[in-house]
Amino acid sequence: MKKSRLWIGIALAVAAGHAAAQAYPVKPVRVVVPFTAGGAVDTSIRTVGQKLSELWKQPIVVDNRAGAGGNIGAEVVAKAAPDGYTLLCTSNALALSPALYKKLSYDAAKDFAPLAQFSSSYQVLTVHPRVPAKTVKEFIDYAKSKGGSATYGSTGIGAAPHLVMEQFKLRAGLELLQVPYKGDVNVTTALLAGEVESAFMTPSSVLTQVRAGKLRALGVTKTTRAAAFENVPPISDILPGFEYSGYVGLYAPAGTPREVVAVIQRDVAKVLALPDLQEKLAASGFEPPNTTPDQFPARYHRDIATFVQVVKDARIPQQE
Repeated sequence: MKKSRLWIGIALAVAAGHAAAQAYPVKPVRVVVPFTAGGAVDTSIRTVGQKLSELWKQPIVVDNRAGAGGNIGAEVVAKAAPDGYTLLCTSNALALSPALYKKLSYDAAKDFAPLAQFSSSYQVLTVHPRVPAKTVKEFIDYAKSKGGSATYGSTGIGAAPHLVMEQFKLRAGLELLQVPYKGDVNVTTALLAGEVESAFMTPSSVLTQVRAGKLRALGVTKTTRAAAFENVPPISDILPGFEYSGYVGLYAPAGTPREVVAVIQRDVAKVLALPDLQEKLAASGFEPPNTTPDQFPARYHRDIATFVQVVKDARIPQQE
């Protein structure tokens, strides 16, 4: 009798899971973005989210929870109900957090179910027009001539703009003064105003300003030229082997039903394959994802381990 009840319970649970997957979503889906509105991550989810909303016939509500290098928003999702109605869209800063912070209110390896990668990304070394450098080599020479007083903007300790610049400084043998801001938009504004002289930026954050001549792009962290910055050479032309590749991904709280996870992964893959969506992402400087939804979880967990060494090499002290 006890075994019969056990199997009945299992059968009911499986049936409930299938029913949830078939119905999902039946209400608006909130996607937490742990950065300010208008930045690369925010732009990604709003672009992809529009297509998901059309497919699901439910609103995608973007909830910007900026602060603490993305940790505030990540905590919100880590503690949310695992039902597929609260998701996280963030950069690979999520995989970096365990290496960067001494204590976290969540476990990056255990509290999230990686769903899909929206795009792969690179960084663009960008300067204010008053900086006399027009090439990476000239910028290195300029920075050295300033004796450590040349400035660069970042979105905080350990964020991609900071991490890449620290690696760049090590390779080029120079010193720069970091000025932290809350998000991509804030750094772009500071660059335009001349508050800082340089920054590593996401393509979408500076593409319009570079094309308008308001900012100058000197190099990209790809080892080949980027489609959106076809006239900008790779930094590896000057510093052989220098490369940085990031991504924007979607995550659910751990414990989200596998059937719901499968629906989200299937539908994200479906909308990412749409030609008009690909065109919109490319126009904003995003590149296609380099993993499928099935491959993304392995990439994410591999990066958690990799970033421990990256932080060590960049000599970034762990944050409180």
